[in-house]
Amino acid sequence: MKFQPLHFIPNWSRSKKQKGLCRNFSIVFALGSFLGLAIATTTSHSENATAAYPIAANLSNVTLRASKYKGGWDLQLKLAGQDKFPYKTEFTEFTGGNFIVQAINANAIDIGSASEIPPIFAVQSQGAVKIIASIKGPTVGQVVLVPKNSNAKKFTDLKGKKVGYVKATTAHYFLIKMLAQEGLTLKDVNAVPLTIPDGLSAFRRGDLDAWATYGYAIQQAQKDGAKVLKSAKNILSGNFTIVAAPSAIADPNKKAAIADFLCRIQKSQDWQASNIEAWSKNYAKAIGVDETFVLKDAKEGLKQRRSLRGQATQVLPISQQAIASQQDVADTFYRAGVIPTKVDVKPLWDGSFTNAINKCK
Repeated sequence: MKFQPLHFIPNWSRSKKQKGLCRNFSIVFALGSFLGLAIATTTSHSENATAAYPIAANLSNVTLRASKYKGGWDLQLKLAGQDKFPYKTEFTEFTGGNFIVQAINANAIDIGSASEIPPIFAVQSQGAVKIIASIKGPTVGQVVLVPKNSNAKKFTDLKGKKVGYVKATTAHYFLIKMLAQEGLTLKDVNAVPLTIPDGLSAFRRGDLDAWATYGYAIQQAQKDGAKVLKSAKNILSGNFTIVAAPSAIADPNKKAAIADFLCRIQKSQDWQASNIEAWSKNYAKAIGVDETFVLKDAKEGLKQRRSLRGQATQVLPISQQAIASQQDVADTFYRAGVIPTKVDVKPLWDGSFTNAINKCK
């Protein structure tokens, strides 16, 4: 596959039909993929709002522009009672991490979340983005699907077949890794990059022999009888990143707001882990998926995270382990010929929020 450079131009000028399709799907955390939706909601600061940790800054005139996925940060913060900000917040909805990175590069938002992968493509395209923290998330809900009438039993059965995937995302990465495990490369299949909505439509029409995807689009496809050929549960690191605009970090007041926001995310995650059924009920309603599916995946993901770290998901300051994990992903893309040159990911990481994250109680 030839590398196609990502051009960091906001991709929000979509048709109403396409926008409607995108709003029907959700992606867990930063399992990144395409098509940003300019659906912004604004929360004004209140007189009673207090910062999540003590900060010496004037936040009353600050507007923090944050990304969200459907049923994401804004819902989680509200359910946890962490949405009384001492600054204004604007949430813009996206369906994937690489468009969030594009929006940050275009100075359209200040903070967002993505998997390890979109920032790698940002480096390759000389985009302006910094990773300020990481989240250890679940790796469930990341699979290669085949249609109900498929005869494929193992990955080698896909040789020469049409396989959809979501470019510059975890799906792109684990497809490469799964193929490599069988001595194959992307050149051995007819790999087709598709957005989540377009991929689901193509899969349902029978245009794909297999589909590397993630999130609740999986359950949507399984309603039609789709089968899991292989899971990426033991392939992915589970590392997700919180990314910010360098210009926002350079602004002392906005930087203080970001630090406060990180603490609120941490607290909302703690609430979610302790109220998994309440969260699942509200999340399922927000994304239009059966609550049974959401609760099952949420419990499995929580169990997996606790087995790895002894605790639920939390916001973590940057670490050498997280940097090394992302570097391994970047090297995998280089060896696969997806990016033309080796990428050093270390300059992406900004440790200036470490103290604020550690002080969050």
